Amino acid sequence: MPSKSAGPEAVVIEELKENASEAARAEACELLLEYGRFVIAQPGAARFCYGSLETEARDLPRSYQAQGGGCLIARVDRVPAGFVAWRALHPSPQVVRDAWELKRLWVRPAARGLGLGRALTLVVLERALQAGRKAIYLDTAPQSMAAAHRLYLEMGFVSCPAYNRNPVDNLAYLVKFL
Repeated sequence: MPSKSAGPEAVVIEELKENASEAARAEACELLLEYGRFVIAQPGAARFCYGSLETEARDLPRSYQAQGGGCLIARVDRVPAGFVAWRALHPSPQVVRDAWELKRLWVRPAARGLGLGRALTLVVLERALQAGRKAIYLDTAPQSMAAAHRLYLEMGFVSCPAYNRNPVDNLAYLVKFL
């Protein structure tokens, strides 16, 4: 990965499609598993199920497509650097109709500071608008993912009631109405 001071890097964000190459699937899988290893290393994440994440990663992109969503991979100078996924949410007292959930936003440490987290989130927001979605929900751990939490708030996400049964402690639940 080039240094952050080396100048403008070539950033490409693409959706992982069903016909993606094995290399692209492997890159996305590794990014998703890196995210999982980060999560389980955090205090309060003891009940996070890494095994289910491994299953999810092995079946990319179908694991999200089957839930009415998809996933994106970001590359910086052709090197895999970031990942995000989304899925449809069922309406409930806490969730509006036609909503998506943003999942697994991850930017490798070497690529942080390049705006990839914002770029990946913006692509999902744009796709949600194009698909006629009314809101995007997410949960995050502000203590261990402070930069991501700040980013979401800067992008207009606001606090909302818990909408899932995430086993990780001390989560912030956020929504952005579109």
